[in-house]
Amino acid sequence: MPRKTKQELLITVVWFCCSFLLNAQNIAVDQPKTLVLHWVPQAQFAGYYVACDMGIYEKHGINVTIIPGGPNVSVSDCMKSGKADFGTTFLLNATKLHARGLPMVNIAQISRRSALMLVAKKSNGINNPEDLNGKKIGIYKEDFSDVPLAFIKDAKLDVKIIPIATGIHIFLHGATDVTNVMWYNEYHTILNCGYNPDELAIFYMSDYGFNVPEDGIYCLRSTYEANPEICRKIVEATIEGWRYAFDHPAEALDIVIEKMKAAHIPANLAHQQWMLARMQDIFLPDGQSEFTTYLTKDVYEMSGKILIENGSVTELPKYENFYIPVGKYAEK
Repeated sequence: MPRKTKQELLITVVWFCCSFLLNAQNIAVDQPKTLVLHWVPQAQFAGYYVACDMGIYEKHGINVTIIPGGPNVSVSDCMKSGKADFGTTFLLNATKLHARGLPMVNIAQISRRSALMLVAKKSNGINNPEDLNGKKIGIYKEDFSDVPLAFIKDAKLDVKIIPIATGIHIFLHGATDVTNVMWYNEYHTILNCGYNPDELAIFYMSDYGFNVPEDGIYCLRSTYEANPEICRKIVEATIEGWRYAFDHPAEALDIVIEKMKAAHIPANLAHQQWMLARMQDIFLPDGQSEFTTYLTKDVYEMSGKILIENGSVTELPKYENFYIPVGKYAEK
């Protein structure tokens, strides 16, 4: 066999090195990634389920498994233990976790407006914020409480706070005069229980200077630093999933209902249709057609001020340490 020239040997070595690097990149891209959601399967998460079930994540070169959330699933614990690479949660909750020592970072602020509301029955003499004085207000614990408490403090209301775990039963049975709800979820359930909108006094927190957006995508800083390209793919594929869900609601809801049934969650199609439509209002407010995942410094500092004044945190993490703009949807 003839001996190779130096030039031929060099070409062989270069080819081998390039092949090794390409294969290494493909291995990294093909590694399975896990995404944990912060609540049970429902249309609030339609974009993620669509991206997973319709092969959108795979099209972007990532293999994603979704862990449904729920009352016994902690997004932060899943991320700390390594069970999940990525997770969704509220901006305020993530800020608190970061301030308390968990180095999680926001890589996509998908929600653009607050969905939190206070709802009251007009029959109890409530039409305006000042009418809440002396009333009993049911407020969900933890993630949902900071904004309503800030609203009550800002309006200088004298009310009795009733901590509630979940649901609207206490409100429906008259044990509370007011309850906090999510626009896309419990508010519609109240309507389905027989109340007409004109029988209810509703107070959108976004109308009173507390427009703190909720849902975003998070990971540990170490996850981002190890592979920012995977983070970009996760964000951009997820947005593509949401775009498809909003453009094809029937297909998206078929997927959501299937996930709900698999998790033994009661599935009401009309309620899920409402929820998906409201998620579009929240992600693309004021008729916007283009997605953005950019978290502005003003919004972040507003949320931090709420947490500090409520005593939920003592110090706000630096904006640059908390938020990392990832992918084309984070461009200003």
